[in-house]
Amino acid sequence: MSIAVAVRVADEIVLATDSKRTFGGGAVPEDNLRDVKLQKIGDAYIATTGWGIYTNILDDYLKTVRKPRLHDTAAIFAFFRTFWKALHTRYQFVNDQCSETDSPFGDLDASFLVVNQSGIFYVACDMSVTRFENYYAVGSGATYALGAMHALHGPRASAEAIARRAVAAASALDIYCGGDVNLVKLRARVTRKSRA
Repeated sequence: MSIAVAVRVADEIVLATDSKRTFGGGAVPEDNLRDVKLQKIGDAYIATTGWGIYTNILDDYLKTVRKPRLHDTAAIFAFFRTFWKALHTRYQFVNDQCSETDSPFGDLDASFLVVNQSGIFYVACDMSVTRFENYYAVGSGATYALGAMHALHGPRASAEAIARRAVAAASALDIYCGGDVNLVKLRARVTRKSRA
């Protein structure tokens, strides 16, 4: 479990995560393991929440494919569609799960945040991709982080300060979140719509 948040204010985008790693009901002290849940893929950054093995699988998978351009909703969806196929052909130990018995879709059993110069994108466990204008959070502490971001976000706020405080809120209130804050900053492409 984890917390990952993405915040945009004007032309600044910040992606931040915690660094705590848990195994079942136990946690590992920070001086023994510092988990980095951010990964650069081409011009984008991705944060993974859920099963820790996704970091291993993504690292392995990305060694065998051309670096994808995760620049918009369609490209991100195409990447995860191809990744889904690989999960079932190259990584046979991955179960095809579905959290809802009546859902016609598979379940990644993980969520992802992708940020790039175009904005903030959420990849749900069913692989649907949603673009957010100002902020979003995934992971076990997402509810707390979203509340903090909603309260703090505004035109004069700092994207980094909001992201740090959102991760801090999740870390204070969710037992599966904690440790240091890891973050990356990007300059967003400013469009007419985002200037308003």
